[in-house]
Amino acid sequence: MQDAPDFYFSDMQDAPDFLKSLEQTRRLSTREGWCRAHIEAIQVAIDQYAEAAFGNREFFLNKPHSIGPSRSRSEIP
Repeated sequence: MQDAPDFYFSDMQDAPDFLKSLEQTRRLSTREGWCRAHIEAIQVAIDQYAEAAFGNREFFLNKPHSIGPSRSRSEIP
């Protein structure tokens, strides 16, 4: 059985303003000079929300990188 691919924030065509603000808060939180514990608490809370709402804890993070499209053995020289 194959699971559906993970859904990431960047995959959304028209993201709601609420999700855009959460993504921006997570990204900018390290630049505001807050205490590290407060930043981690904010980021964990945002990630837990994404996991509960979308089933993907890394919803606001970048997509995983790949080395290229998959190929079958017959296509490899």
